[in-house]
Amino acid sequence: MGAQWKAKGKAQVADAKGKLFGKLAKEIMVAARGGADPALNSRLRLAVEQARKASMPKDTLERAIKKGAGLTGEAVNFEHVMYEGFAPHRVPVMVECLTDNLNRTAPEMRVLFRKGQLGTSGSVAWDFDHLGLIEAEAAKPDADVELAAIEAGAQDFEAAGEDGVALFLTDPADLDLVSRALPAQGYTVLSAKLGYKPKNPVDPASLSTEQLEEVEAFLAAIDAHDDVQHMHVGLGS
Repeated sequence: MGAQWKAKGKAQVADAKGKLFGKLAKEIMVAARGGADPALNSRLRLAVEQARKASMPKDTLERAIKKGAGLTGEAVNFEHVMYEGFAPHRVPVMVECLTDNLNRTAPEMRVLFRKGQLGTSGSVAWDFDHLGLIEAEAAKPDADVELAAIEAGAQDFEAAGEDGVALFLTDPADLDLVSRALPAQGYTVLSAKLGYKPKNPVDPASLSTEQLEEVEAFLAAIDAHDDVQHMHVGLGS
């Protein structure tokens, strides 16, 4: 049983990595529509950096760039669509999808939202700020995160937690600029992406253990969908 359990565990890890690479490849293909050179395409540069940090194979990465830029003769027609609503117990959630078949994705999302509540466009977005989100780690333990944020041009920041990772918040248009400036302030950028930050997150302490498990199961089911790129959840840490 032990060997079988380990084999299953490895298969689950491989499956998770495969899903991650699939999402990253989609992001790269869409970004590459603006040009195949990361030096001249900031969105592509950030997507490539994320892929490299996730250890995506070089040939997979390069193939995604070429396909997205139209260099392989294959058509790439992903449509960006956002689904808004609530997880169980009124936890707001925004789900970003990239799909090549909206007629497939839309009904499948409706099914996944049955244990919560699917809203209309704008029904939840008003309760989130659209921002650039940069996770970065200080090279030295006594680094001044506030000074780094000011010097790099970030709008705001959240000091590092137990994991040593600080969060820098930027205007969406400044994401690439700030991510490039942070290394000079003694910070290693771990991730940089556009996202949504809840204005009034639900306090997890207000939910029972059973209710939290229901929320987590709901979110896990949505995250497992192949067309889902990102989820933004109004739940406090």
